[in-house]
Amino acid sequence: MNVVVSSLRRISDRAEPFQNAEEAWFWFIAAMKAREDGARFTAGMGKAVRPCEPVDIYKVMERLYRMRRLQIDHVKVLRHYGRRGVAPDQYYAREMIAHRLWREALHILEISLKAKGIVQ
Repeated sequence: MNVVVSSLRRISDRAEPFQNAEEAWFWFIAAMKAREDGARFTAGMGKAVRPCEPVDIYKVMERLYRMRRLQIDHVKVLRHYGRRGVAPDQYYAREMIAHRLWREALHILEISLKAKGIVQ
């Protein structure tokens, strides 16, 4: 048991927080896609050691939704553009509303992710 705790502590000591909520969200979506494709995750084995597991970001988003801080439209936009791997274009007429929802959702997420040390 002590070996597991000490190895997790070493991983958390060198964990690299995300620059912003957008980076964390795209990482989360990529991890979920990889999991759907059959990938397995082991803490500390990626290119950069992150201060969380993908499920931690999901839990934050889910909690904000349950608290009614995020609306279903926010969640749909996050999912759609997260899977596309690109933020909505604010200058493209068909994506202007999505861009506003994207920015609102990421701002709300960033506050919670910063509090947990996931985002700088």
